[in-house]
Amino acid sequence: MGIITSTNVATAIVKLVAAEALPALMGNLVMGNLVNRDYEPVLANTGDTVNVPIPPTLVANNIAEGGTVQPQNPNLGNAQIVLNTHVEATFQIPDVTKCLAVPDLLKLYMQPAVIALAQRIEGDLLNLYPQFTSNQVLGTPGVAPTEALVDQAETTLFQAQVPSAMDKYLVVDSNAYSALRQIPRFSEFYTAGEAGLRALVNGTVGKMKDFYIFRSQFVPKTGTAPVATHNLAFTRDAIGLVIRRLPKPLPGTGAVAEYAELGNFGLRVVMSYQPNTLAQQFTVDVLYGCAALRNGFAVQVES
Repeated sequence: MGIITSTNVATAIVKLVAAEALPALMGNLVMGNLVNRDYEPVLANTGDTVNVPIPPTLVANNIAEGGTVQPQNPNLGNAQIVLNTHVEATFQIPDVTKCLAVPDLLKLYMQPAVIALAQRIEGDLLNLYPQFTSNQVLGTPGVAPTEALVDQAETTLFQAQVPSAMDKYLVVDSNAYSALRQIPRFSEFYTAGEAGLRALVNGTVGKMKDFYIFRSQFVPKTGTAPVATHNLAFTRDAIGLVIRRLPKPLPGTGAVAEYAELGNFGLRVVMSYQPNTLAQQFTVDVLYGCAALRNGFAVQVES
């Protein structure tokens, strides 16, 4: 039987908090769950650069009888993503033992901190829209999206040689989402079947014109009268989100850390004691960077 020590107890507490953190984070992400996530459990610091390879383009050669192959020298593309964002959310728990006895109480402390991190990541990913310049901007500021506009966005990605088998996503704000689910052909059972019933009863658009449609509260808006809402149609490989581990505190400094890792995503939970407030302090933080990977695999859809 192992000996119970204060160190063991502290580590167990941090592991419990970390276990609660990541599922809540993943559940509050929209963009973060759709883009290409690159995560490795290696230590990194703010400002480090990660090289993300991009597949090269090859051409097919028609080899005639008796002919020879034509070797190609493809250049492997490279996207440099800087780990320039270190975000944290810190909270204090006066009586941590009470939280351990009542798990729901721990969630009350943990969820607001995790949601704050998710909102920051969501906003940073959606604010990449100016980097997608390969395709012409679609839509008109202040004008609700229509079926024809969604169709045009899908056609644009097809013409940009996005593979047909690749999932396509359209992330819009609440007003655009509301307009899409009121398009008669897609919101009535007699024209769209079960999908129309879901839009009518559950309020979910689901899939339209080969796009999985999601709404986010953090779609950026610019300008005044009319305000331009920068919705984004894209595929997974259009955007890269790179996450790396942060180092643990030095032993003996009064802080205990643990990592929470799931589905190419990871964050750090640090527990320390604050003598001024006589409380345990928890810091949930993550180091990441994001950037456009393939310019032609996304298109701005303004409304």
